[in-house]
Amino acid sequence: MVPDRDLSVKPMTDDRQGDELNSDPAVPMRFEKANCLVLACGNTLRGDDGVGPKLAEWAAERFRGDSNVHVVARQQWTPDLAADIAAADSVLFVDSSADSDPGRVSLVAVPSNRGCGDAASHHLEAHELLGLTRSLYGSMSAHAMLLTVGAASTELGESFSEPVESAIPRARGVLEKTVLRFLAN
Repeated sequence: MVPDRDLSVKPMTDDRQGDELNSDPAVPMRFEKANCLVLACGNTLRGDDGVGPKLAEWAAERFRGDSNVHVVARQQWTPDLAADIAAADSVLFVDSSADSDPGRVSLVAVPSNRGCGDAASHHLEAHELLGLTRSLYGSMSAHAMLLTVGAASTELGESFSEPVESAIPRARGVLEKTVLRFLAN
């Protein structure tokens, strides 16, 4: 299992003190905005599926010290991430794709008009997380994009296939340009 990796955690506060945090649902939460949330998922023990956490690790290092960038890597995207999404102006989802040609780097807008799917699930897709965020918090990130790298193999192992290994520099470039574009808006 991949532990959560979290860079520059943004505090959440409400109008109460101490142990009362979040105790009264009628008191609105105030989030300190992270201009850009990089939200990666993947299993580092399943070959190319681990490309999301690998790119998140690189992004955490690249944007270290930039309080406007928050990087989170998980094995799966789960409903609790809706709070992080609600606290961000923009979100870049990063994952592998079994539906793309191996090594193909893609960046697409995440539709915000689709539903939240089965929020009781242990794993949600990017559009489902956006829908859940809208449903729970009444907010949507201004910009939401999905960066994927086509996977050749998700067999047990910690190394990437040749197509994915050679795509990593391109994916880093797309990730960096997208985050910088988000920060400029």
